[in-house]
Amino acid sequence: MLMVETSGVLGVVAVALGMVLTPGPNMIYLVSRSVTQGRRAGIVSLGGVALGFLVYLVAANLGLAAVFTAVPELYLAVKLAGAAYLAHLAWNALKPGGVPVFAPRDVPHDSPRRLFAMGLTTNLLNPKIALMYVSLIPQFVDPDAGHVLLQGLVLGSVQIAVSVAVNLAIVLAAGAIAVFLSRRPSWLRVQRYLTGTVLGALAVTVAADTSAPARTG
Repeated sequence: MLMVETSGVLGVVAVALGMVLTPGPNMIYLVSRSVTQGRRAGIVSLGGVALGFLVYLVAANLGLAAVFTAVPELYLAVKLAGAAYLAHLAWNALKPGGVPVFAPRDVPHDSPRRLFAMGLTTNLLNPKIALMYVSLIPQFVDPDAGHVLLQGLVLGSVQIAVSVAVNLAIVLAAGAIAVFLSRRPSWLRVQRYLTGTVLGALAVTVAADTSAPARTG
């Protein structure tokens, strides 16, 4: 019988919450679509993001971590590319004229198919998600409990449930938050600086991390 420790589930929940509540590519994309094209567009985009989580879940549990372990240079390249991308996002938020996450943007209206595809692509290219599946979630798998692959799938499913639920709440509230902040310019500036600082700190953390990818199988 498959047994997943409660501590492991709670650990993954904490990691998932920390990731999803930190402004990053997924949040920026979902909010921009929800603010400029409406909640329906945000929900469709979230469907693509959710599929991206499933792709990472399957890939990680079928040996992605093992590949990175066998070729550490590839793992290092992925980490540095992710750190560079996060630093780029941080600079865009902090530079003069930077746009806050919840500020209305001039984004063209796209079809549901394109919205879904862009949500999927945004998530697949999100370095935070790659690192989470390769290095963080596997830490909560207990080899002594057996069924390592199934444990990884269950814990990954917990992460997906948490992330989708929080992102859905953000999509549904994005319009109201945008209106609230637009009437308070000083709050928009604070939100922009906070976003840039968090992304910059995450970029440094990712670049400085010397841990190796954990195996799930």
